[in-house]
Amino acid sequence: MEKDNRQTPEEKFHYYSGAIRRDMGNLLKWLLLAVVVGCIAGAFSTLFSFVLKAVTGYRKAHLWTFFLLPLFGLCIVFLYEKFGKDDGGTNQVLSTVRSQDDVPWRSGPLIFISTALTHLAGGSAGREGAAIQLGGSIANLLGRWIHLDEEDRHVIVMCGMSAAFSALFGTPMAAAVFSLEVVSVGVMYYTALMPCMIASLIASHFAAGMGVTPEAFHVVDIPALSLETGLKMGVVALGCAVISIVFCIILNETARFYGRFFSNKYARVVAGAVLVIFITLILGTTDYMGAGAELIEKAVETGDTDYMAFFWKMLLTALTMKAGFRGGEIVPSFCVGATFGCMAGQLIGLSPSLCAACGMAAVFCGVTNCPITSILIAFEMFGFKGVSFYLIAVSISYAASGYYGLYKDQTIVYSKYKAKYINKHTKM
Repeated sequence: MEKDNRQTPEEKFHYYSGAIRRDMGNLLKWLLLAVVVGCIAGAFSTLFSFVLKAVTGYRKAHLWTFFLLPLFGLCIVFLYEKFGKDDGGTNQVLSTVRSQDDVPWRSGPLIFISTALTHLAGGSAGREGAAIQLGGSIANLLGRWIHLDEEDRHVIVMCGMSAAFSALFGTPMAAAVFSLEVVSVGVMYYTALMPCMIASLIASHFAAGMGVTPEAFHVVDIPALSLETGLKMGVVALGCAVISIVFCIILNETARFYGRFFSNKYARVVAGAVLVIFITLILGTTDYMGAGAELIEKAVETGDTDYMAFFWKMLLTALTMKAGFRGGEIVPSFCVGATFGCMAGQLIGLSPSLCAACGMAAVFCGVTNCPITSILIAFEMFGFKGVSFYLIAVSISYAASGYYGLYKDQTIVYSKYKAKYINKHTKM
């Protein structure tokens, strides 16, 4: 300030006007880039959504395609061995945001094709991992084409992640915040808030305009919040935290099992496919094929589920994803949370529909360590009527789920239990 006092009025005018021009220039630059990324990533994600819907419909009409799971697994492994040896999946996208890696342009088409093949054959896998990689790959390539510097490329990658996530799920608020929150737990990249939100909104509206229906569920029998219902929801939330830890451990141990007994990737994917087929035939149901959307809808909207559905979904997802198939674990985690929450609600006498919705958000929070995103997902998918229960479920699950997570390159920057800096990777 002393320096400013010595400046002439003309010098002060030039100083402040220059600062305003610089800030407005950055604002306009990111508004334009966000619009472009939102349109491009939204278009590719819309196409991706249509392809997944088509292959899923074909599989349901022709169940014999399920027995092609080993063959499609071999195709996926071949594609990645031939064209994607340097592809690190979602973890690589997170590393790119932290300046430690770069998203290869081939990640986009590879994850598009391999996820479609996985869903066509009925592997238990989601689609959000594919969306994150697809959006990140597109945005990173765009950043290179227009010669953005390294720092700006990190931001545009987050824009792509948000746009693709939003287009697939129709949850623009949650999609925008997820990219800011998932990389480093305890620190949010507020620099990217505006462009991620704009890209997310544009992608969501683009997808909706093209006929992609946003994910939304009708929760029934929501009770008033009282000491009794609040305590019961706390019990459900603690159970969801335990389930999220178990899910991460099952994924990790399944990967170790495959690595120990099937060092060859081709043998591994065939063995995994055979195990998935065998267990599915023993169970005598097609409910666990794909992401599990039907199980989620049944649990949330009717309050009905099989008591062991959450376990079988965890196991089959781990066997599918760790064998070498592609897709993601987030939608399966939604399914695990919804079915477990529904079952828990039936046991303790609290609305199974509400507990399914809360379980879905709570398990998602436990496996991603993203509480703000989880709350926003609950708001956008279930509405605001059960807001108190969503807040209880997510906050308790976040605190009780420890330092486990789906992504080994996710970093816990600040402790969940004390106000201190720890900077450690999540456990896988």
